[in-house]
Amino acid sequence: MIRLTFIRPDNSILEAEGEAGDTLLKVAQGAGLDVEGACEGNMACSTCHMIIDKAWYGKLPEASHEEEEMLDLAPGLSSTSRLGCQVELVDDLDGITVRLPKSTRNMMGF
Repeated sequence: MIRLTFIRPDNSILEAEGEAGDTLLKVAQGAGLDVEGACEGNMACSTCHMIIDKAWYGKLPEASHEEEEMLDLAPGLSSTSRLGCQVELVDDLDGITVRLPKSTRNMMGF
């Protein structure tokens, strides 16, 4: 199992576990966190925007051009922002820390 630490917008912490191949979105939702994922992981929204701790960001594969375009729609964008549906867990991410932004914007259907 891969251990994760989620920091909620109120700075409270939730420890969770996932398996290799799970996405951050899947683990967050499975742990009961309020992460919308309106497009169900199809990279058609930015409601699963998450901010990766700087110490871990460099261990992730680069975001695709399409992901970067979706991130442009996310409020509170950071230099270490990623879409939770696009970050798959691998063993090297055991212990990763992820912050949930204070707000999201659901542009689907508009």
